[in-house]
Amino acid sequence: MGASVSGAGQDADEEARRRRRRLNAYTYLSAPERLEHVAIMRVFCGTLLADLAVPDIMAKLRQTGASAAGLDADTLTVRLEQLVQWGNLLRSSHTVNASSISEYQRSRSRYQLSKLGERIQRDADGVLTEADAAREVSNELLALVERGLRELADLVTAPGGVEPQDGLERISTLFVQFTEFADSIRDFYAYLGQVLSRYDLDSAEYQGFKELLLDYVEAITEDVAFRAPRISAALDTLWPHIPALLDRLDSHAQGLTGLSTQAQGESRPDVRIQRSRGREFADWEGLRGWFSNTDGQGSQVDQLRDATLRALQSLLANAKRMLRSATGEMSRRKDLLRLARWFDEAAPQDAHDIAVAAFGLYGARHLGIPPATDEVVPAYTSWWTGPVVEVPVALRERGSRAQRGRASAVEDHSAQKQLLREAARQRAAARAAAADELRSASGRFAEVRLTSAALGLLLELLATALGNAQLSRPVSTEGERTAVFDLDSASSEDAELRIRLTVRRTAGTRTVLYSADGDLLLDDLELDIGRTSAAVGGEAEASVS
Repeated sequence: MGASVSGAGQDADEEARRRRRRLNAYTYLSAPERLEHVAIMRVFCGTLLADLAVPDIMAKLRQTGASAAGLDADTLTVRLEQLVQWGNLLRSSHTVNASSISEYQRSRSRYQLSKLGERIQRDADGVLTEADAAREVSNELLALVERGLRELADLVTAPGGVEPQDGLERISTLFVQFTEFADSIRDFYAYLGQVLSRYDLDSAEYQGFKELLLDYVEAITEDVAFRAPRISAALDTLWPHIPALLDRLDSHAQGLTGLSTQAQGESRPDVRIQRSRGREFADWEGLRGWFSNTDGQGSQVDQLRDATLRALQSLLANAKRMLRSATGEMSRRKDLLRLARWFDEAAPQDAHDIAVAAFGLYGARHLGIPPATDEVVPAYTSWWTGPVVEVPVALRERGSRAQRGRASAVEDHSAQKQLLREAARQRAAARAAAADELRSASGRFAEVRLTSAALGLLLELLATALGNAQLSRPVSTEGERTAVFDLDSASSEDAELRIRLTVRRTAGTRTVLYSADGDLLLDDLELDIGRTSAAVGGEAEASVS
């Protein structure tokens, strides 16, 4: 147990030292000679797996015309040794072939770029060249991510699964597209926050940024909100198969992971491998967490929505600031300080006069109470001769318009709501009973007497059916063109009551409907009432005649 704890402590110390060495690699960017260091690092970043001696570096610096082009060999050597100490450069083990001692002395010190130094310089160049530019969001990549996930889910869930090489290509492409999209989102919103935090925008700049926010940001958020549920659904389908898929890909192509194992199967801790994106389960967890709330902390889609809301609030704050500036209300600090100095230097009576002139604080109280609506008082009417306005007691005694006492309780309408629900239930039950009565009386109307509710429902269905009947094409009758009703397919139905009425024209037929409200005679019409039932595909058909 003690050995295990000791080993864990040593690993933690080693990791802490490794992190300090990595942080030291950033030192050259803040050193006093940082311009010369950056120029030297750019020379090395322009080559691949090449070691350079001091003369070679001096020649390349002169060609580029950088700030370090005027360095002599000794000073340049000092700068290179400093970069080696920080971890940005490495001393090369290249064998020197020299024809003389002087040539050997010039060429014996050769340097090459370290992996950490190359990455830091690449990021630094990106910041120096594009930090103030608004990066476009690669919105089209989100559609490719959605399509790639859906296709991969279909292939993985199909019998036999996906081919390893095809799956490897699809996963690599998918994560490259997602990484580029996520990076562009972060860069754009960082730029947007930097712009909206400014308080020196003029009207032209504000108009441009307003259009940028309202149009471009709205398009981004709408697209993300539209595609995020689809991507989450595809990931949910794919999620149970990801561990087996990653194992299958590892058995097909190990890549650099084969270097971390010796022939005997022993691990080699000196070789650290950074897998390609998508080859580790943690990469998939990060992808899923971007679109779904998996850990209770909110997804990146939710953060994007919140960031858009904060951007709109900043835009409104800038708008209010510009309005205050246009009306002269931007800042009165200087005026208030001058007024305070006047108060400090003035005599008591003069201070009262200054207060009256500055703030309009006169002795009389001006009460803004409107007169009666039927009295029209011109603006030039003096208060001495004008009509008297009744002042409320609360305002006259307490100087407040607020109503005193407890507020009345909210009226309870639960009883009325219960009555309305009961009435609606009774109406629905009465209509259902009328529909059952009509279905049972179909085909034998001459033998039964319908109730008022049943007859009313029948007339309602009959009016709808006749309204649905279509005029047929004109028919010539002895030189005259007439139009007739075609009632062969005239029908109406009530899906809620599951009742259908079919009306057919039959010459010479008389249908008599007896009811409590009277008798109804229909000439040349036959009525057929049946029941509708939900069929496959959501259609309804008559099942009972």
